[in-house]
Amino acid sequence: MDTVRSQEIYSNPWITVREDIVRRADGSEAVYAVVDKSHYAVVVPQDGERFQLVEQYRYPLRRRCWEFPGGSVPGGADMDPLEVARQELREETGLRAGRLTYLGRLAPAPATTSHLGHIVLATDLTEGEPERELSEQDMEAAWFTRAELETMISDGTIIDADTIAAYTLLVLHERDRSQ
Repeated sequence: MDTVRSQEIYSNPWITVREDIVRRADGSEAVYAVVDKSHYAVVVPQDGERFQLVEQYRYPLRRRCWEFPGGSVPGGADMDPLEVARQELREETGLRAGRLTYLGRLAPAPATTSHLGHIVLATDLTEGEPERELSEQDMEAAWFTRAELETMISDGTIIDADTIAAYTLLVLHERDRSQ
């Protein structure tokens, strides 16, 4: 598809919303609303059979959500996913990883956004004090066993798609290593 014209509708340091008019192969035109967001990293902190999750209030859902730590860097399209993962892990949980393993990437909503996520496994962990941003001050962190994590996914306690996808990538990584 060729872009005929593009108009920015809204922008802040984290997102830009634009409307694109595109020409399809048959010559007809279509409208796309596109959200451009900085790429992000999701960290899977694993200590044996335990995983650390964070819980925070998610305004659009009007509820608190358990999820793996993660975040983005404004303007971070060229970010190093391992460095962002290391930073987010330290900020949100206080954990420091002796080893980071790249598990894969996600396009959480490819029909509407250019947002890409990078999933990183953090192991050889040491504890420290979180370095949370002001917006993360109500965040809680806790360890969960693998069985508890899986129950939280299956019973709908965890609804964060990135967390569920990250756990799936971890399971596939573990399976590949065992073969």
